[in-house]
Amino acid sequence: METKPLLYGLIGFFLGGFLVAVAATTFDKPTNDTQMTTKTDSAPMSMKQQPDDMTAWLSAKSGDEFDKAFLADMIPHHEGAIDMAKLAAEHAKHDEIKQLSIDIMAAQDKEIKLMKQWQQDWGYSADNSPGHSHGM
Repeated sequence: METKPLLYGLIGFFLGGFLVAVAATTFDKPTNDTQMTTKTDSAPMSMKQQPDDMTAWLSAKSGDEFDKAFLADMIPHHEGAIDMAKLAAEHAKHDEIKQLSIDIMAAQDKEIKLMKQWQQDWGYSADNSPGHSHGM
């Protein structure tokens, strides 16, 4: 078994979670004039909580219901990882990170295509919204 795709998948998993956390905090509305949420205020906490939230939500499912929800959440998660990797390719200082980001984009794109094909083959909705999408 080749470990590179698995490694890139895991890296993409966590990078995608970071993107979603940043996006979520960017669009938070303050509850009053003194409480403002910035990108850096809650991103680390969101990253810590998000995989646990998704695991808890998915752990209540099994069989076809699990598969459908997993794919519906994983596709946008992988898309977020690609977006983050694009930023790394453009903005990173170190060539190692730039190369890693290129590898992540290729691996995540391949996996997105595979998951979308499975959705089609198995008759799942193509809208990627299981009703409780975490996106990661």
